[in-house]
Amino acid sequence: MILVLALVGFTMLMLVLEWIRADMVALLVVVVIGLTGLIPSDRVFNGFAGNAVIAIIAIMIMGAGLDRAGVLSLTANFVMRMARGVESRLGVVINAVTSLFSAVIPSQALAALMIPVISRLSARTGVPISRLLLPMAFCILAATNTTLIANSPLIILNDLIASANNNLPPGAHTIPKFGLFSVTPVGLALALAGIAFFYFFGHRLLPEREDERLKVTPGRTESYFADTYGIVGETAELTVTAESPLVGMSIGEAEQLHQAPLILAIKSGNDARMAPPVDQVIWVGSVLGVLGPREQLAQFANNQLCKLSPRMRQLGELFNPTRAGISEAVVPPSSRFIKQTIGELRLRKRYGISVLAVNRGDQVLRDDVRGISLRAGDTLVLHSSWRELAQTSEDKDLVVVTDVPKEEQRPGKIWHAVGFFLLAKCLALFTNLDLSVAMMTGAIGMLLTGVLNMDEAYKAINWKTIFVTACLIPLGWSMDATGTAAWIAQEVLAYLGHAAPWVLQLCLAILTLLFSQVMSNVGATVMMVPIAISVAVATGGNPSAYALIVAVSSSNTFLLSSGHPALMMVAGPGGYRGKDFLRVGVPLTLTVLLITMVVINLMFR
Repeated sequence: MILVLALVGFTMLMLVLEWIRADMVALLVVVVIGLTGLIPSDRVFNGFAGNAVIAIIAIMIMGAGLDRAGVLSLTANFVMRMARGVESRLGVVINAVTSLFSAVIPSQALAALMIPVISRLSARTGVPISRLLLPMAFCILAATNTTLIANSPLIILNDLIASANNNLPPGAHTIPKFGLFSVTPVGLALALAGIAFFYFFGHRLLPEREDERLKVTPGRTESYFADTYGIVGETAELTVTAESPLVGMSIGEAEQLHQAPLILAIKSGNDARMAPPVDQVIWVGSVLGVLGPREQLAQFANNQLCKLSPRMRQLGELFNPTRAGISEAVVPPSSRFIKQTIGELRLRKRYGISVLAVNRGDQVLRDDVRGISLRAGDTLVLHSSWRELAQTSEDKDLVVVTDVPKEEQRPGKIWHAVGFFLLAKCLALFTNLDLSVAMMTGAIGMLLTGVLNMDEAYKAINWKTIFVTACLIPLGWSMDATGTAAWIAQEVLAYLGHAAPWVLQLCLAILTLLFSQVMSNVGATVMMVPIAISVAVATGGNPSAYALIVAVSSSNTFLLSSGHPALMMVAGPGGYRGKDFLRVGVPLTLTVLLITMVVINLMFR
């Protein structure tokens, strides 16, 4: 028990301080559990083959298939028709549609898919994106409890219940597992509450400011640079002459010269490319595609003995708005780019992307961009071809915010995608198949019919989430197997033993809520569900109700942008500050907590 408590404390501390990556912490914990024999060695890595983890993998694949088939593009058109440009109506329709999708697509993936859709709707209607993104993200979290297939804490709940059943005291009734729609009443109530909350109170609580930085349309390259990041000027071509000092210099050296413009493209001979790498050498006759104020460009061309052409004669095709332009992308919490500098990533050389500025909270960082170390939630302003940007975003290290043209959509496969998704849900609902088998049936159906290929399926899986979930499940098992959960429950009852059942439930819900603000909701669920079940058994309460209260409360993470990946992803594009989350999150948290308690107790009375 002491060892389990030490592992729990270590896990919490590392997830809060982030000294070690979350997936590495989880892997370290599961290895220690195996080395110390807290659970049998042949069960240590059973989490990877567990029903929950396989179901999560299948759901991620199906979510990517729905996006690839163009379901979300159709959604944007539907929202436009329903809203008719009215802000209050637009917010309700967006939140309702998002809530519907959040019942079947994991929250982080749905946020990544919906941000460009919201950007397009904002650009078309003129409604500030800052008044749309935060309600969308909060509604995702409120409605993710509608089914058992979109919320990781609910997916692993049955595995934790199965472990608790193996360690129940003699005479105790076995705790039944939850079905696909067993949680729908509470999820539906929370979804309706989220939509109503923003309809009635959103105009008072959401930020009033309209940030020019948030008006994102791919074709407005020059004006967008100026309005957004103060990078004023226009695009032009510089032709390097034989007398120019630039001959023999690298792109990186040229950019360090006094009043050098931004170099966005280069053509040497017949080879033309966007985002030239810093080590590419400039030769006689090279044509540079540059951006800067007209006077600065003229002065630089005069000093460096280059010919200046304000018309894009040789690089015009590269700068065609249908092929390339400006975009914004968010660094998600699962990105491999975090804690690396832009220079170390070599985005120009590897991906053909130029990073022109970084938006971090209220700061816009333009100086020495190559030396900036990236953090989760940073918004990057990029210049690239749409093809290169699409290929880069496939790896999920960047989430493109701007609604840019996508070449690999497969609208002809939309009925295959929808059909196999509905088949998976029907198998989960109307048969005795495990959730993992039902969901994987839908996923393999999409793969066989060409909605996705295998490489795209691998990229759709957030392996960090898989490792954290699979490795922390044995921690919950060890809390049951060693009696740690029962001991903690006894200590809680020593202080609250005479309290009413709703007081015990409220304490467990608040404790779970606080844990989930500073660590993963999966981690909070793994630690608190065994304790909640032990408290229920000891007091004669319904273990299913107590366990469900904990699992639902772990998604009640509205207070801090760092509380959930979906919130971190909208913070940058929406220009939100910490006080914006608190102003909206505090009343919404109390509302969700009250509804959770009431509905679950009505379900299990």
